[in-house]
Amino acid sequence: MTSTENLMGRALEYLPQDKLELVQDAYRFAEQAHQGQKRVSGEPFVEHPLQTALYLAELRLDSNTIAAALLHDVMEDCGIAFEELDRQFGSEVAMLVDGVTKLTKVELLPVPSSETQRPSYSDDLARAETLRKMLTYMAQDIRVVLIKLADRMHNMKTLSALPKNRRLSIAQETLDI
Repeated sequence: MTSTENLMGRALEYLPQDKLELVQDAYRFAEQAHQGQKRVSGEPFVEHPLQTALYLAELRLDSNTIAAALLHDVMEDCGIAFEELDRQFGSEVAMLVDGVTKLTKVELLPVPSSETQRPSYSDDLARAETLRKMLTYMAQDIRVVLIKLADRMHNMKTLSALPKNRRLSIAQETLDI
């Protein structure tokens, strides 16, 4: 069974047909937007948002969340405008994708590795600002954070294709989150 069939089968278990159509439309849009893009592993890029959406479908999240998971990289990686997503999928999906895109841009500073390394005041302020941004997104719509966590989970499962230094860096960043 393909990943697409797996996602649609899972969604069909709990979504009504009209909501399932939104998920199917989002998949087709993501597939076209990511056409020709490959992950470092060589697999088609669309497999990543598909797996992200599948994690969320396993949690039985709503169709807007699943659609946004499928579309979560199209603004940043494909140059798709917010307005286009709003027009094609509605304001709720567009706002979720926009929130994930903005949350992706929030970078955490590394936590010092020993007690002798005291972070600077500016590091403390930057960490506090990062936490503030994350809490703001959570307060606006927790689904943004859930999509981002599913995205991160799939990225963690596919680290083997990356060089060791990148794997270690991403793993540490995940631990810091």
